Amino acid sequence: MSRRVTLALPPWLAHALRARREPVPWSAVVRGALAGGPLLILALAFGRVSLGVVAAIAAMLAGINDRPGSRRASVRRLGVPALAGSLGLLVGTYAGEHVGAVALTLVLTGLGLVAGGISAVGPVASAAGTQLLVASAIGAGMPLPAPGWQRALAFLVGAGWLLALRLVLPTPGALAGDLRFDFRFDGERDAVAGVYDAVADLLDAVGTEHATVRRAALTAALDHAQDALAGPRLRRYASSAAERRLHAQYAAALPLAEAATALAWAGETVSGRACEGPRRLASALRGGTHTGPLPAPHRSAPALRALDDALLRAAEAFDRGEGGDLHTRRRTARGLLRTAFGAAGREYGIRVALCFGTGAAFAQAQYHSHWYGQHTHWYWLPVTAAFLVKPDLGPLASRVLCRAAGTVLGALVFAAFAAVLPRPRGLIALVAVGGALIPVATRHFAAQTAVVTVLVLALVMVGGEPQASVSRIGETLLACAIVLVVGHLPMPGERGGGVRARLAAAGGAAHAYLVHVLSECDDRAARWTLRREAYRTLAEARTAIALAAAELPALARHTEGTDEVAALLERLVDTTTACAVHLDDTGRLMPQHTERLTELLGELAARRERVGLRARELPVLPLAV
Repeated sequence: MSRRVTLALPPWLAHALRARREPVPWSAVVRGALAGGPLLILALAFGRVSLGVVAAIAAMLAGINDRPGSRRASVRRLGVPALAGSLGLLVGTYAGEHVGAVALTLVLTGLGLVAGGISAVGPVASAAGTQLLVASAIGAGMPLPAPGWQRALAFLVGAGWLLALRLVLPTPGALAGDLRFDFRFDGERDAVAGVYDAVADLLDAVGTEHATVRRAALTAALDHAQDALAGPRLRRYASSAAERRLHAQYAAALPLAEAATALAWAGETVSGRACEGPRRLASALRGGTHTGPLPAPHRSAPALRALDDALLRAAEAFDRGEGGDLHTRRRTARGLLRTAFGAAGREYGIRVALCFGTGAAFAQAQYHSHWYGQHTHWYWLPVTAAFLVKPDLGPLASRVLCRAAGTVLGALVFAAFAAVLPRPRGLIALVAVGGALIPVATRHFAAQTAVVTVLVLALVMVGGEPQASVSRIGETLLACAIVLVVGHLPMPGERGGGVRARLAAAGGAAHAYLVHVLSECDDRAARWTLRREAYRTLAEARTAIALAAAELPALARHTEGTDEVAALLERLVDTTTACAVHLDDTGRLMPQHTERLTELLGELAARRERVGLRARELPVLPLAV
């Protein structure tokens, strides 16, 4: 009898072979096609090709950050990194013109330290830190005739052009619908409607093994909606009916999510009537129609009564369009600085500085040596290191493999096109095609690298330099080796600082939420805000833990056991939610609530000691009932 043997791939290799599955973002594809090409055509017409290349590079970097979401969120997601990039270009240009090789290397290393610390704050800060480093290396090494201030201005123009396309162009099919809808808010509407769908999906899964996964999906939907509603207002006055209605619809989803989570915690299957109400709300939101009568669930338990009350309040909010500001994250400047200069920021800053500085040192040594020849693209080495050292892009070994494979593929593809395409028209067309492919290629780091490689090589040739596929491959492989070695070097202090910092933030948020609920405070808006922060920080910690677990064993061992702490915190926040709903209904807790809280707090204390988390990193949660 034959036995089937299943080969399990190591986590770092499995991650390198995994791609995200998501719909094709056609709007972003159109924007990408219209980004770099028109800028280059305009620059050629005015005889300022070098500035056109800089603007096209900025548009390409902005295109990498052009993710699905709302227009208001894109202002910060694209604008903040663009400002950082223009500053880096300015600093790099003047440093490259006025200091020697050693001093330039020290300047770039210092920028790496600053950018790395800032990157620990969040995704937008991470993108800003990366563009700061990339642009500083380009400014220092790219041979351009324009002065630094003109380069920085061209960079802003390129990123601003893509941002303008993001704000102005309607999504496909938006103008074919109800013209009373302002298409500029379609991202917000879709994000908030996704929350109601996620609530219905969770109610469908109550009492089954899928409930935990659906509750995580609800958290992701709420995070997405919160981000979609954040950012500058698209109109001068905050009193526009569309914005007020969106805020009200988001706020109305929070008690629904709370009730659904409490039902999932209880684990008793609910009827299909309970799921129908949130789905009708989602449909009404997307279509701009009235909700109509909503089916009421049976009011046989505290959580079901809370669900029924939340549905009634949601229907009223949809009609009135009045809601408070419950989507803004209360993050102080002091807290952000603490993150940047804390354990996570220091560890990541040191690693980025070493990788970026080492890449710059190798590049400068090669550039000034006799065997380096006439090739002037020394800045490619530190630029590649800046992208590779980013943990947002996956585990270290995975992103090194993907970067190497993507660069080789992209360089070979470009060499084939460069041999047959007319210049510069064919290269500009290639830039337009590459820009359109970036939003699709972001599903996998190797695919993104291949497309970006083709784009960069095409831009270099449009600027008048020779074909450089071979040198691009060589310098990428050298950067991969540098980052792979530096990424595994022992660092001062305890390893896994980024994971522990996010776990500490999740513990602090869970602590604040539990204390608020047990104090029996009547401020439900504050409770929903605290609950959102608890689940959001837990999701961020889970993501960091999953990436750390997929590292090579030498790095993964530093965060062993943290996933179990995160799971306990998640169950604690679920239990706290169930307690909040029960307290609203009866004014007291049942024995199963207090017993479960006591059990979870005891497990957390034991697990914290086992994984080496100090008390100040994960607060001891009080139980006062």
